[in-house]
Amino acid sequence: MSDPEQRLENAHRTYESARTRVEEVGEAELRQLERTRTEVANIFSRYEARAIGTGDFKGFIEFQSQLDDLVSSLPEDLTHRETFEAVEDVFDKRRLNEGDFERARELFDPVDSEIERLDEREHARERLREARLSVERRIEEREEEIATYDRLLRLSDIDLDAPVGDLRVPFEGYNSSVESAFSDYLARASAREVVAFLDRTEWFPLVETPDIPADLRSYIESAEAGTEPIPQLLEYADYSRSKLDHYVEDADALKRAIATQRTAVERIDARPFQLEWPPRRAAELRYRLSEIRRVIGRFAPEETIAHLKEVETLSRDSEYERLRRAAEIHEILGEQEQKRLKSGAIEEDRARAIEAKERLETALSRYAPTISSS
Repeated sequence: MSDPEQRLENAHRTYESARTRVEEVGEAELRQLERTRTEVANIFSRYEARAIGTGDFKGFIEFQSQLDDLVSSLPEDLTHRETFEAVEDVFDKRRLNEGDFERARELFDPVDSEIERLDEREHARERLREARLSVERRIEEREEEIATYDRLLRLSDIDLDAPVGDLRVPFEGYNSSVESAFSDYLARASAREVVAFLDRTEWFPLVETPDIPADLRSYIESAEAGTEPIPQLLEYADYSRSKLDHYVEDADALKRAIATQRTAVERIDARPFQLEWPPRRAAELRYRLSEIRRVIGRFAPEETIAHLKEVETLSRDSEYERLRRAAEIHEILGEQEQKRLKSGAIEEDRARAIEAKERLETALSRYAPTISSS
């Protein structure tokens, strides 16, 4: 039995015991006792200081009168009515002291013990609710586990031994080449030219280049420093203002535009033109390759284009999908999980998760009626 199941069983047993203890006396009877005991406590609170000694005769009379009215109104068959009468007798004297009130509170001990049955039941009910929630959460965890196992088992027909390197090498070759080509382009092109180039890429939705903040764009397009390459602007941004005055017309303007927007500037890199790993499905990949090719023609040398063509050719190979799916599962699963998938251990774990989930659901169903009862 799992911990949540055991906790639920224990909570149920405790609640049933507490509920039985309330029924032994009766809900209505205990509520009446609780109300009356609270009223007596309120009377004590209002008059105790006034009724003691001889300082406040009016308070003393009011105290005895209210206590008498309360006790006289109690049902004859109320449980522990004699206790309330005994308490009233404690104060049937001409002068009261602190000991009288202490004695009266001691007389209420049996009443308070009876009333505690209600609190015990409420606390037990709350623990039962919490135990049920714990089981429900554990069921959700088992469901998530089962869903994960199902996803893994759907991959069980994939050839885990497929030569994924035959796919990775061309992809990495292109990504490395385009990164180098774009880095060279950034080093030689003006920031203004780069911004204009990025604007044109908006026509190619599969090539998601970063947006340029309006204030940064405005500076690059209007300031003379915009004719400098982006790496040079980033270097300028690290200069002190006094040193920067020797290189640009308005040092403060460059600081505001470049230094405060450094993150946005540094996001201008080759990542939008690189290929994801694991790779996309063949048809989707070819659409993206087509757009990338039209974009990088602005800066990429023939060597980079050749790498891109190699990937495109590979996407048309009959082995591409087998290699792609193998690459996908290699990314999803570690070596140990791949071994477990091959050995059938994941199927066994799935079966155990289903069994645990069903056992938890049975336990939850068994104690479901109790939680809503009084």
